[in-house]
Amino acid sequence: MDTLSPNFVQMLIRFVICMVVNFVIIDRLYYPKGRRRDYYFTYMITSVAIFFLMFFMMDMKAKATLGIGIGLFGIFSIMRFRTDAMPVREMTYLFLIISLSVITAVAPVGDGERINPSGIIELLITDLIVLVITAICEKMIKTSPVKLIRYDRPELTLPDRREELMADLTRRTGLEITKIEVGGYDFLRDAVVLKVHYNADNEHKSNSVDGQFGVRRNIRNA
Repeated sequence: MDTLSPNFVQMLIRFVICMVVNFVIIDRLYYPKGRRRDYYFTYMITSVAIFFLMFFMMDMKAKATLGIGIGLFGIFSIMRFRTDAMPVREMTYLFLIISLSVITAVAPVGDGERINPSGIIELLITDLIVLVITAICEKMIKTSPVKLIRYDRPELTLPDRREELMADLTRRTGLEITKIEVGGYDFLRDAVVLKVHYNADNEHKSNSVDGQFGVRRNIRNA
């Protein structure tokens, strides 16, 4: 059996770097706060697909192919999944994962015949800079889980009755509520939409339906 070509070995080295960096971002930076297994899966598979797509397109050495690759990169980076609207934080991580996968696939780390050690070092330094900045931002910005609630007592949302509102929501939801934001009123149904921030441990900090609520269409059609 023939030995592996230098270009294929270079691809494997790039791929390992790409997967290690993306795993750190997804598993150590995103997931502890997001707790979304569906996005965990999406990010990992997207990083694999984008890496191979960009690497083999670049390997063809055709300008048209590069143009197609850039177009696909743009589509993936701005797309919204049809199932649910993607939150800003998740969209940011998706853009970051795609960007690093593309950078790792096309970075000049060799000439196809041999690997340039300085190119690998420069790529690793670039990835390290991104990791450090992302980790600093995650450390500095404190986030709390959020739920949207359609509430049946809008009279309690008056400024002088906030303590009653807090006590009623705490009693009915069992959550340790820290902040309440008042959204749209539906006077025909005597309801109001509330955005409730609450404390939770890491095991139950968030789930796939937090922050989602199909109430806008009902209010619009009222």
